[in-house]
Amino acid sequence: MSPVFPMLTVLTMFYYMCLRRRARTATRGEMMNSHRTIESNTRTSPLNAEVVQYAKEVVDFSSHYGSENSMSYTMWNLAGVPNVFPSSGDFTQTAVFRTYGTWWDQCPSASLPFKRTPPNFQSQDYVELTFEQQVYPTAVHVLETYHPGAVIRILACSANPYSPSPPAEVRWEILWSERPSKVNASQARQFKPCIKQINFPTNLIRLEINSSLLDYYTELDAVVLHGMKDKPVLSLKTSLIDMNDLEDDDYEEKDGCGMDNLNQKFSSTALREGPNNGYFDKLPYELIQLILNHLTLPDLCRLAQTCKLLHQHCCDPLQYIHLNLQPYWAKLNDTSLEFLQARCTLVQWLNLSWTGNRGFISVAGFSRFLKVCGSELVRLELSCSHFLNETCLEVISEMCPDLQDLNLSSCDKLPPQAFNHIAKLCSLKRLVLYRTKVEQTALLSILNFCSELQHLSLGSCVMIEEYDVIASMIGAKCKKLRTLDLWRCKNITENGIAELASGCPLLEELDLGWCPTLQSSTGCFARLARQLPNLQKLFLTANRSVCDTDIEELACNCIKLRQLDILGTRMVSLASLRKLLESCKDLSLLDVSFCSQIDNRAVLELSANFPKVFIKRSFTQ
Repeated sequence: MSPVFPMLTVLTMFYYMCLRRRARTATRGEMMNSHRTIESNTRTSPLNAEVVQYAKEVVDFSSHYGSENSMSYTMWNLAGVPNVFPSSGDFTQTAVFRTYGTWWDQCPSASLPFKRTPPNFQSQDYVELTFEQQVYPTAVHVLETYHPGAVIRILACSANPYSPSPPAEVRWEILWSERPSKVNASQARQFKPCIKQINFPTNLIRLEINSSLLDYYTELDAVVLHGMKDKPVLSLKTSLIDMNDLEDDDYEEKDGCGMDNLNQKFSSTALREGPNNGYFDKLPYELIQLILNHLTLPDLCRLAQTCKLLHQHCCDPLQYIHLNLQPYWAKLNDTSLEFLQARCTLVQWLNLSWTGNRGFISVAGFSRFLKVCGSELVRLELSCSHFLNETCLEVISEMCPDLQDLNLSSCDKLPPQAFNHIAKLCSLKRLVLYRTKVEQTALLSILNFCSELQHLSLGSCVMIEEYDVIASMIGAKCKKLRTLDLWRCKNITENGIAELASGCPLLEELDLGWCPTLQSSTGCFARLARQLPNLQKLFLTANRSVCDTDIEELACNCIKLRQLDILGTRMVSLASLRKLLESCKDLSLLDVSFCSQIDNRAVLELSANFPKVFIKRSFTQ
């Protein structure tokens, strides 16, 4: 055989991959036309009437703006009939996620993105809702009341959360997906995407969110599920369906939501080995590795099945130093982890966020994987991984001695005693405990032994009894701390702020949003401004006592300030804000929503004089 033929085979395969990828990234409008064709030819018997139902309850979500102990701005507002719609504006009775835009990505606390993230996975948040009856979905309507356009993917699950017996198999199916797009209007709308039909009934719907293009927080009021009790029958009039669209959908399902390729064990013994490998024999090993580094994980698994040479390259542990498994949360399971083990012995960054829920990953499966692949880990992302228990954290503390970055955000099912094991990870530099049940004793132990911490998130940790004690320990032990999130900590006072300001002079980011026990009259905010000159982000959200004196202290001492949120204060005037904007040349975000002295005219004046600053002012209709 000529040496050209193996090379042509490989090139043909790459060309095929490029065509499939191009099809996947094409606009979704043509596919929607196909789906409309299917739906328009659906006929139902008179007895199979459409069922219309609002969400019964919210069973899981990744973040929310509200408190764990109230209903204002929480995901739980999505259950039941609308509270606000069709009104537009900022209402506490809606569901609001924690972030919007790209502001959080520009902060000192932002983490570097993972390589090899598929381009069709752009979800940042999610919420899962259950409904009373299982139906074959015909429509999903989302009532958006403020800054719509964040929903980018809707999925349905085959499992019935109300069934007394666990299902033999759990499947997730994409009903609709779209790349993030900007909606120019901020008014309320009823979002009615054209969904595809699925072959199982469901009463569990998942919305995935990307808020990166939004000007402000999106607010959702309710979700309506339309469907049939019995499976609809397609008529024979389907000749207008484009088969290319159907094939593209199949491709997206496999790569966007699944890892079927990882659930099959590949053996090099069955692969062809010719007398030579064409021009690949002339390329340095490192150059081939560099080329393959641009493939997504499913593509890498496909390529491993072509020949022994590429199988060897695709299974090289150097290809898996950064491993992002979050995009494949819907099908990643113990089998996937088992087949990845041999390839991941050198993995340093591992993202398992959103994975393993509903029995997909077991404690035993996770433990086996870390015992083989955990020794080199320096970064471990486990946000919303509800399979975690105390045993898992114990294994992490034993198998990952060099771990520097641990994210347990919204792991709200972890028992409080599990967090004691984190204190063994003495090399930690970043720890995210947002919306967890960490208790004061465990946290004090962590702070005592993890003195290298630079980034710490304790937002919405409702089990902590005395935040002043925590702040005192942070000030005493965490001298290198650069960012601190105390969002909605319920009882920190000026004493805790004094300990932080004196003990952590390197702080660049501080979130004290919705901390009701802080009062400007004690001088706590002025002290922060004077003792933390490196501040780039300061959130004093919903603190009614912030006044002109505080703003003027920031203007004098914190000239590096980039983001400031003083939503809800009644005591800040236009004059002090003008001083702030004149002094802080790098300021790019200023939120003055519901500041009673700052009306629309004042915002327009400031925006005209300081055009580089995005000044936010929310409203209620």
